[in-house]
Amino acid sequence: MKQVIVIRGDLELSAGKIAAQACHASLAAWKVTDKVSKARWELEGEKVVVLKCGGLDELMELKNKAKALRISYAIIKDAGLTEVEPGTTTALGLGPDSDLTLDKVTGHLKMI
Repeated sequence: MKQVIVIRGDLELSAGKIAAQACHASLAAWKVTDKVSKARWELEGEKVVVLKCGGLDELMELKNKAKALRISYAIIKDAGLTEVEPGTTTALGLGPDSDLTLDKVTGHLKMI
């Protein structure tokens, strides 16, 4: 079990902004995950992987693949108070879910 956070690489966010967006994505995706998956993930050490994608189109493709596989997900849009315009989509939180299932969606992406 793991949770995957995908950050848009094209936005060139600072390390602090990436950390904040990853936290938002992690919590938001966790909130919509079923109780059984949450419990398994917690028992297995709450593994989280943070990856990057090329841009908004790729992020939306990943979301659509996750939706088709019934993976819980959350799209994060920034408030726009610091580095990006208000409403900018910055991140995608996926799972927690099985490693194999998540790898079908994000296995080709590189770590931040």
